[in-house]
Amino acid sequence: MEASGAPVLSTPAEHVFEAPVPLTEAGSTLSDEQLYVQYEIRRTVSEIRTGKWKRIALQFPDDMLGDAPRVCENLKRDLKNERKADATTKEIEGVTEGVGNVKVEDELEVDVAGHGEREEKDEEEHLTILGDTSYGACCVDEVAAEHCAAEVVVHYGRSCLSPTARLPVIYVFTTKTLDLDGAVSTFKATYPDLDEKVVLMADIPFQHHIAELQSKLKDQGYTNVHETTILHNPASPLPNRTVPDEIQSNPEALRDFSIFHISDPPASLLLTLSSRVFRVHILPTNTTASPRALQTNTSAALRRRYALLTKVATAPIIGILINTLSVKNYMTALQHCQELIAAAGKKSYTFVVGKLNAAKIANFSEVEGWVVIGCWESSLVESSDFYRPIVTPFELEMAMTDDKERVWGGEWVSDFGALLLRDEERKAAAAANGEVQGESTETSSSKEDDDPYANASSDDEPPEFDLRTGRYVSHSRPMGRPKTKSSTANGTNAADSSASTSSKPSSSLIHRTKGEMASVNGVASPGAEYLRSQRTWQGLGGDYAIEYERDENGKIRGAAMEEGRAGVARGYAVAEDKEG
Repeated sequence: MEASGAPVLSTPAEHVFEAPVPLTEAGSTLSDEQLYVQYEIRRTVSEIRTGKWKRIALQFPDDMLGDAPRVCENLKRDLKNERKADATTKEIEGVTEGVGNVKVEDELEVDVAGHGEREEKDEEEHLTILGDTSYGACCVDEVAAEHCAAEVVVHYGRSCLSPTARLPVIYVFTTKTLDLDGAVSTFKATYPDLDEKVVLMADIPFQHHIAELQSKLKDQGYTNVHETTILHNPASPLPNRTVPDEIQSNPEALRDFSIFHISDPPASLLLTLSSRVFRVHILPTNTTASPRALQTNTSAALRRRYALLTKVATAPIIGILINTLSVKNYMTALQHCQELIAAAGKKSYTFVVGKLNAAKIANFSEVEGWVVIGCWESSLVESSDFYRPIVTPFELEMAMTDDKERVWGGEWVSDFGALLLRDEERKAAAAANGEVQGESTETSSSKEDDDPYANASSDDEPPEFDLRTGRYVSHSRPMGRPKTKSSTANGTNAADSSASTSSKPSSSLIHRTKGEMASVNGVASPGAEYLRSQRTWQGLGGDYAIEYERDENGKIRGAAMEEGRAGVARGYAVAEDKEG
């Protein structure tokens, strides 16, 4: 059987020159009036003029890029009209002020002209559309905004509302329609008891329906239905939402409330709510059929998260993925995670990544567990494609706790800002109870004498086993734990003990003798020795001498300029060949 032509192994080259269908034309379906209202053009222009910003970045998610050019043109037109209106107002005010100061009409013209020259010129605003975001679409892309020297970011669509690190933000959430009558009937079918305590929540595009929905339910006889409003605080008991007055003074009272949530919440929000309230019902908005509220069950998700947590607990090397450069205090969170890992006697490597995928993570086979530092929504990675477990900073805290002390009652914290605040409160409480701790020193030292492993290094510690498999783990603490000097019966020198505890490993370069095992912070490390001697690529070591040609005065002699190759790849012409 003979083939009539070559098999098609790739897309024909002619398709390269065909212009694809622009996304902007395919997605722009709103009328001018709808566009003006949907993207809140008037409010955005007002806030830009109030802030006196001249370089503005417009950040759109992928599903809104079709409207981006029209939104930008409307903003430019209205900003131009505002500048003209302000210039006219200033000119009229200047003329009015000049009339009271002059007596002759000729002098009036001179005074008005001079007044106009003294006024600061109102420059034209420069707008830039940000398309492909560096991280998740819910986060403000300060990195891309700073590339175009923006002074403010206008963020469109739903947002995680994480506090930004540097730039101010104008949020335009946009709105989506909702069948309020259908929502009321679904609510009545879900909560037949008129006195049940229920908190109304919604995804940000549906948040503007909450007030009207609460009013309709009140007319139906419900007395304990509370509406929420948007609050820029992910560490709130209800993330980014206000809470009823009785919960502000007693957060534990939130367990008596149920949540009626409009639209599917993110997985991180769902785990957070499920651990804090009585029950959660979700009203789906992606169906045209009669909606029915679904009660959530997060027990399987929590069991899966706890399995990942216990797997990270025995990982010797943990990678820290910085998945944001915009969220406030992300560097403090990085330091907090590094301290937790170091205190557990493990190694940590830091990586800065954009959008996560399995291929990026699989490049580092030595890393057996990962922790993500990002916004409170994107830190939770729920995917079976990854070869190693990926946890959040809260789960890392649990994993780095000793097996005898680790107790998890189902609580789940999504925002690392709440963890940092809780850590500061613990440190403040410890400082306030300094005298009490000082009095209990003798008691703790006696316990350490009774426990042979209390102040032991990693070589003398009891064996560690994986709680999931029951197998012995021999490499869970590659960095080791230094021995602490316990006080003797006669006492020790306080200066010596303080000097030993406060000393830090030196970072200066020293000459390593041949045959010496590699060490990390002064502790011999077989793992580091393996990476140094067995790896194919070892890098440039200290035994490679770099020498320069020097003249008679000892100065470095630079190389002479020479003509290199010329031509195309299939046949280069070298300077010597051309001369010959």
